[in-house]
Amino acid sequence: MHWEEIEKNWDSFKGMAKEKWRKLTDADLNAVEGKREKLIQKLQDAYGLSKDQAEVELKEFSWDPRH
Repeated sequence: MHWEEIEKNWDSFKGMAKEKWRKLTDADLNAVEGKREKLIQKLQDAYGLSKDQAEVELKEFSWDPRH
Protein backbone atom coordinates (compact mmCIF):
# COMPACT_ATOMS: atom_id res chain seq x y z
CA MET A 1 0.00 0.00 0.00
CA HIS A 2 1.30 3.41 -0.85
CA TRP A 3 1.83 5.85 1.97
CA GLU A 4 -0.35 8.43 0.22
CA GLU A 5 -3.32 6.10 0.67
CA ILE A 6 -2.51 5.64 4.35
CA GLU A 7 -2.20 9.40 4.81
CA LYS A 8 -5.53 10.10 3.12
CA ASN A 9 -7.26 7.45 5.24
CA TRP A 10 -5.32 7.95 8.46
CA ASP A 11 -8.39 7.76 10.69
CA SER A 12 -9.04 4.25 9.38
CA PHE A 13 -5.41 3.20 9.73
CA LYS A 14 -4.88 4.57 13.24
CA GLY A 15 -6.46 1.47 14.76
CA MET A 16 -4.14 -0.82 12.83
CA ALA A 17 -1.15 1.32 13.78
CA LYS A 18 -2.16 1.24 17.43
CA GLU A 19 -2.50 -2.54 17.29
CA LYS A 20 0.95 -2.92 15.72
CA TRP A 21 2.71 -0.38 17.96
CA ARG A 22 1.02 -0.65 21.33
CA LYS A 23 3.37 1.84 22.98
CA LEU A 24 1.93 4.63 20.86
CA THR A 25 -0.92 6.45 22.55
CA ASP A 26 -4.05 7.87 20.96
CA ALA A 27 -2.46 11.31 21.41
CA ASP A 28 0.67 10.13 19.57
CA LEU A 29 -1.35 8.78 16.67
CA ASN A 30 -3.54 11.87 16.50
CA ALA A 31 -0.40 14.04 16.40
CA VAL A 32 0.97 11.99 13.49
CA GLU A 33 -1.94 13.14 11.30
CA GLY A 34 -0.99 10.50 8.73
CA LYS A 35 2.42 12.05 8.14
CA ARG A 36 5.09 9.43 7.55
CA GLU A 37 7.97 11.42 9.07
CA LYS A 38 5.95 12.15 12.21
CA LEU A 39 5.22 8.45 12.65
CA ILE A 40 8.91 7.62 12.18
CA GLN A 41 9.77 10.06 14.96
CA LYS A 42 7.10 8.64 17.28
CA LEU A 43 8.41 5.11 16.68
CA GLN A 44 11.95 6.25 17.40
CA ASP A 45 10.86 7.92 20.63
CA ALA A 46 8.58 5.14 21.89
CA TYR A 47 10.70 2.15 20.93
CA GLY A 48 14.22 3.53 20.89
CA LEU A 49 14.60 2.69 17.22
CA SER A 50 17.06 4.20 14.79
CA LYS A 51 15.57 6.01 11.83
CA ASP A 52 16.49 3.04 9.62
CA GLN A 53 14.77 0.60 11.98
CA ALA A 54 11.66 2.78 12.07
CA GLU A 55 11.69 2.86 8.25
CA VAL A 56 11.68 -0.96 8.18
CA GLU A 57 8.75 -1.02 10.60
CA LEU A 58 6.81 1.37 8.37
CA LYS A 59 7.64 -0.59 5.26
CA GLU A 60 6.22 -3.72 6.88
CA PHE A 61 3.14 -1.79 8.00
CA SER A 62 2.44 -0.31 4.59
CA TRP A 63 3.29 -3.42 2.56
CA ASP A 64 0.42 -4.86 0.61
CA PRO A 65 0.88 -8.11 -1.35
CA ARG A 66 -1.52 -6.88 -4.03
CA HIS A 67 0.96 -4.18 -5.13
